[in-house]
Amino acid sequence: MSIESRVENRVARIIIARPEKKNALTQAMYAGLADAIKAAEENPQVRALLLHGAGDTFTAGNDIEDFVRASESLQTGSARAFMHALTGAQKPVVTAVNGLAVGIGTTLLLHCDLVYLAHDAILKMPFVPLGLCAEFGSSLLLPSMAGHARVAEKLLLGDAIDPEEAVQLGIATKVLPAAQVLAHAQAQAERFGKLPPEAVRTTKRLMRDGQRAQLQQHIDVELAAFTQRLASAEAKEAFKAFFERRAPQFD
Repeated sequence: MSIESRVENRVARIIIARPEKKNALTQAMYAGLADAIKAAEENPQVRALLLHGAGDTFTAGNDIEDFVRASESLQTGSARAFMHALTGAQKPVVTAVNGLAVGIGTTLLLHCDLVYLAHDAILKMPFVPLGLCAEFGSSLLLPSMAGHARVAEKLLLGDAIDPEEAVQLGIATKVLPAAQVLAHAQAQAERFGKLPPEAVRTTKRLMRDGQRAQLQQHIDVELAAFTQRLASAEAKEAFKAFFERRAPQFD
Protein backbone atom coordinates (compact mmCIF):
# COMPACT_ATOMS: atom_id res chain seq x y z
CA MET A 1 0.00 0.00 0.00
CA SER A 2 3.05 2.26 0.52
CA ILE A 3 1.60 4.26 3.43
CA GLU A 4 3.27 3.76 6.79
CA SER A 5 1.87 4.94 10.11
CA ARG A 6 3.09 4.75 13.69
CA VAL A 7 2.61 6.67 16.93
CA GLU A 8 5.63 8.29 18.59
CA ASN A 9 5.47 10.64 21.57
CA ARG A 10 1.74 11.29 21.04
CA VAL A 11 2.30 12.05 17.36
CA ALA A 12 0.80 9.91 14.59
CA ARG A 13 3.54 9.85 12.00
CA ILE A 14 2.12 9.16 8.52
CA ILE A 15 4.67 8.47 5.80
CA ILE A 16 4.17 8.41 2.03
CA ALA A 17 6.57 5.56 1.38
CA ARG A 18 7.01 4.82 -2.31
CA PRO A 19 10.42 6.39 -2.94
CA GLU A 20 11.14 4.23 -6.00
CA LYS A 21 8.28 6.13 -7.73
CA LYS A 22 8.99 9.49 -6.09
CA ASN A 23 6.11 8.77 -3.70
CA ALA A 24 3.56 9.07 -6.52
CA LEU A 25 0.08 8.41 -5.13
CA THR A 26 -2.18 5.56 -6.18
CA GLN A 27 -5.83 5.05 -5.23
CA ALA A 28 -4.74 2.41 -2.72
CA MET A 29 -2.38 4.94 -1.14
CA TYR A 30 -5.17 7.53 -0.89
CA ALA A 31 -7.23 4.90 0.95
CA GLY A 32 -4.27 4.25 3.22
CA LEU A 33 -3.88 7.95 3.98
CA ALA A 34 -7.58 8.29 4.76
CA ASP A 35 -7.45 5.28 7.08
CA ALA A 36 -4.32 6.56 8.83
CA ILE A 37 -5.89 9.98 9.45
CA LYS A 38 -9.07 8.35 10.77
CA ALA A 39 -7.09 6.07 13.10
CA ALA A 40 -5.10 9.03 14.43
CA GLU A 41 -8.27 11.02 15.02
CA GLU A 42 -9.81 8.12 16.97
CA ASN A 43 -6.70 7.35 19.05
CA PRO A 44 -6.95 9.22 22.39
CA GLN A 45 -3.17 8.99 22.80
CA VAL A 46 -2.55 11.04 19.64
CA ARG A 47 -2.37 14.80 19.99
CA ALA A 48 -1.10 15.70 16.49
CA LEU A 49 -0.46 14.20 13.06
CA LEU A 50 2.83 14.45 11.18
CA LEU A 51 2.81 13.85 7.42
CA HIS A 52 5.96 13.49 5.31
CA GLY A 53 7.45 11.56 2.42
CA ALA A 54 10.09 8.85 2.43
CA GLY A 55 13.47 9.55 0.88
CA ASP A 56 14.21 12.87 -0.82
CA THR A 57 10.70 13.58 -2.16
CA PHE A 58 7.41 14.56 -0.54
CA THR A 59 5.26 13.33 -3.44
CA ALA A 60 5.37 13.64 -7.21
CA GLY A 61 1.57 13.80 -7.19
CA ASN A 62 -0.74 11.26 -8.74
CA ASP A 63 0.55 8.10 -10.37
CA ILE A 64 -0.76 9.00 -13.81
CA GLU A 65 -1.46 5.48 -15.09
CA ASP A 66 -3.32 4.56 -11.90
CA PHE A 67 -5.16 7.87 -11.87
CA VAL A 68 -6.41 7.55 -15.45
CA ARG A 69 -7.68 4.04 -14.72
CA ALA A 70 -9.61 5.36 -11.70
CA SER A 71 -10.97 8.46 -13.43
CA GLU A 72 -14.60 7.34 -13.38
CA SER A 73 -14.61 6.87 -9.59
CA LEU A 74 -12.85 10.09 -8.55
CA GLN A 75 -15.99 11.70 -7.17
CA THR A 76 -16.71 8.77 -4.86
CA GLY A 77 -13.36 7.02 -4.54
CA SER A 78 -10.26 6.97 -2.37
CA ALA A 79 -8.92 10.39 -3.39
CA ARG A 80 -12.16 12.04 -2.28
CA ALA A 81 -12.11 10.03 0.96
CA PHE A 82 -8.60 11.31 1.68
CA MET A 83 -9.59 14.91 0.91
CA HIS A 84 -12.53 14.78 3.30
CA ALA A 85 -10.48 13.01 5.99
CA LEU A 86 -7.78 15.69 5.89
CA THR A 87 -10.15 18.65 5.80
CA GLY A 88 -12.18 17.08 8.60
CA ALA A 89 -9.22 16.38 10.89
CA GLN A 90 -9.83 17.95 14.31
CA LYS A 91 -6.29 17.42 15.57
CA PRO A 92 -3.45 19.60 14.25
CA VAL A 93 -1.69 18.34 11.12
CA VAL A 94 2.02 19.13 10.77
CA THR A 95 3.74 18.51 7.43
CA ALA A 96 7.41 18.27 6.46
CA VAL A 97 8.11 18.76 2.75
CA ASN A 98 11.36 17.91 1.03
CA GLY A 99 12.04 17.72 -2.69
CA LEU A 100 9.09 17.59 -5.07
CA ALA A 101 5.55 18.43 -4.00
CA VAL A 102 3.57 18.19 -7.25
CA GLY A 103 -0.16 18.56 -7.83
CA ILE A 104 -2.03 17.33 -4.78
CA GLY A 105 1.36 17.32 -3.05
CA THR A 106 1.00 21.11 -3.02
CA THR A 107 -2.76 21.48 -2.69
CA LEU A 108 -2.98 19.22 0.38
CA LEU A 109 -0.70 21.67 2.19
CA LEU A 110 -3.56 24.18 2.18
CA HIS A 111 -5.39 21.93 4.64
CA CYS A 112 -2.51 21.38 7.06
CA ASP A 113 -1.87 23.55 10.08
CA LEU A 114 1.93 23.80 10.25
CA VAL A 115 3.89 23.32 7.01
CA TYR A 116 7.68 23.23 7.01
CA LEU A 117 9.57 23.25 3.71
CA ALA A 118 13.11 22.19 2.95
CA HIS A 119 15.12 24.93 1.25
CA ASP A 120 15.27 22.80 -1.91
CA ALA A 121 11.56 21.92 -2.03
CA ILE A 122 9.76 22.49 -5.33
CA LEU A 123 6.00 23.08 -5.24
CA LYS A 124 4.06 22.86 -8.47
CA MET A 125 0.42 22.54 -9.59
CA PRO A 126 0.64 21.57 -13.30
CA PHE A 127 -3.06 20.88 -13.73
CA VAL A 128 -3.78 23.15 -16.71
CA PRO A 129 -0.71 22.03 -18.71
CA LEU A 130 -2.06 18.48 -18.33
CA GLY A 131 -5.46 19.51 -19.65
CA LEU A 132 -6.97 19.36 -16.16
CA CYS A 133 -8.14 21.94 -13.61
CA ALA A 134 -7.42 22.94 -10.04
CA GLU A 135 -8.42 20.52 -7.26
CA PHE A 136 -8.66 20.03 -3.47
CA GLY A 137 -10.13 23.49 -2.93
CA SER A 138 -7.10 25.26 -4.36
CA SER A 139 -9.13 27.42 -6.77
CA LEU A 140 -11.06 28.75 -3.76
CA LEU A 141 -8.40 28.94 -1.07
CA LEU A 142 -5.36 30.26 -2.93
CA PRO A 143 -7.04 33.37 -4.43
CA SER A 144 -8.65 34.15 -1.07
CA MET A 145 -5.31 33.76 0.70
CA ALA A 146 -3.00 35.58 -1.69
CA GLY A 147 -5.14 37.32 -4.32
CA HIS A 148 -6.03 36.33 -7.86
CA ALA A 149 -3.10 38.07 -9.53
CA ARG A 150 -0.48 36.46 -7.29
CA VAL A 151 -1.69 32.90 -7.82
CA ALA A 152 -2.84 33.05 -11.46
CA GLU A 153 0.63 32.11 -12.70
CA LYS A 154 0.63 29.10 -10.39
CA LEU A 155 -2.85 27.78 -11.26
CA LEU A 156 -3.27 28.92 -14.88
CA LEU A 157 0.31 28.51 -16.12
CA GLY A 158 1.46 25.83 -13.69
CA ASP A 159 4.56 27.80 -12.67
CA ALA A 160 6.63 26.36 -9.84
CA ILE A 161 6.62 27.95 -6.38
CA ASP A 162 9.90 28.21 -4.51
CA PRO A 163 9.89 27.73 -0.72
CA GLU A 164 10.22 31.38 0.28
CA GLU A 165 7.43 32.35 -2.09
CA ALA A 166 5.26 29.59 -0.61
CA VAL A 167 5.66 31.22 2.80
CA GLN A 168 4.75 34.62 1.34
CA LEU A 169 1.64 33.16 -0.31
CA GLY A 170 0.52 31.62 2.97
CA ILE A 171 0.99 28.01 1.84
CA ALA A 172 3.83 27.24 4.26
CA THR A 173 4.97 28.22 7.73
CA LYS A 174 8.76 28.24 7.48
CA VAL A 175 11.71 27.23 5.31
CA LEU A 176 14.51 25.15 6.82
CA PRO A 177 17.67 23.37 5.65
CA ALA A 178 16.75 20.01 4.13
CA ALA A 179 18.63 18.09 6.83
CA GLN A 180 16.61 19.79 9.58
CA VAL A 181 13.06 19.98 8.21
CA LEU A 182 11.74 16.61 9.41
CA ALA A 183 13.26 16.85 12.88
CA HIS A 184 11.87 20.36 13.28
CA ALA A 185 8.40 19.27 12.15
CA GLN A 186 8.51 16.32 14.55
CA ALA A 187 9.52 18.58 17.45
CA GLN A 188 6.71 21.02 16.64
CA ALA A 189 4.18 18.19 16.47
CA GLU A 190 5.37 16.87 19.84
CA ARG A 191 4.70 20.26 21.44
CA PHE A 192 0.97 19.56 21.11
CA GLY A 193 1.43 16.67 23.53
CA LYS A 194 2.04 19.19 26.31
CA LEU A 195 -0.89 21.48 25.47
CA PRO A 196 -4.53 21.09 26.57
CA PRO A 197 -6.01 19.00 23.72
CA GLU A 198 -9.53 20.39 23.83
CA ALA A 199 -8.22 23.96 23.68
CA VAL A 200 -6.11 23.04 20.65
CA ARG A 201 -8.98 21.35 18.82
CA THR A 202 -11.42 24.14 19.66
CA THR A 203 -9.06 26.80 18.33
CA LYS A 204 -8.40 24.84 15.14
CA ARG A 205 -12.14 24.42 14.65
CA LEU A 206 -12.72 28.15 15.09
CA MET A 207 -9.97 28.91 12.58
CA ARG A 208 -11.34 26.48 9.99
CA ASP A 209 -15.12 26.37 10.43
CA GLY A 210 -15.95 29.72 8.85
CA GLN A 211 -15.05 28.35 5.42
CA ARG A 212 -15.65 24.59 5.99
CA ALA A 213 -19.10 24.20 4.38
CA GLN A 214 -18.15 26.29 1.37
CA LEU A 215 -14.84 24.45 1.06
CA GLN A 216 -16.39 20.97 1.12
CA GLN A 217 -18.89 21.98 -1.55
CA HIS A 218 -16.16 23.56 -3.67
CA ILE A 219 -13.95 20.46 -3.42
CA ASP A 220 -16.79 18.36 -4.82
CA VAL A 221 -17.44 20.89 -7.61
CA GLU A 222 -13.75 20.81 -8.52
CA LEU A 223 -13.74 16.99 -8.52
CA ALA A 224 -16.69 16.94 -10.93
CA ALA A 225 -14.88 19.35 -13.25
CA PHE A 226 -11.62 17.43 -12.83
CA THR A 227 -13.35 14.17 -13.80
CA GLN A 228 -14.75 15.81 -16.93
CA ARG A 229 -11.36 17.21 -17.83
CA LEU A 230 -9.73 13.76 -17.48
CA ALA A 231 -12.02 12.48 -20.22
CA SER A 232 -11.33 15.48 -22.49
CA ALA A 233 -9.34 15.38 -25.73
CA GLU A 234 -6.90 17.89 -24.21
CA ALA A 235 -6.07 15.68 -21.23
CA LYS A 236 -5.74 12.60 -23.42
CA GLU A 237 -3.28 14.43 -25.66
CA ALA A 238 -1.34 15.77 -22.65
CA PHE A 239 -1.00 12.31 -21.09
CA LYS A 240 -0.13 10.69 -24.41
CA ALA A 241 2.57 13.30 -24.97
CA PHE A 242 3.84 12.72 -21.42
CA PHE A 243 4.29 9.01 -22.00
CA GLU A 244 5.78 9.59 -25.45
CA ARG A 245 8.15 12.22 -24.01
CA ARG A 246 7.15 14.95 -26.44
CA ALA A 247 5.47 18.35 -26.33
CA PRO A 248 1.66 18.15 -26.50
CA GLN A 249 -0.23 19.68 -29.38
CA PHE A 250 -3.44 21.49 -28.45
CA ASP A 251 -4.45 22.69 -31.93
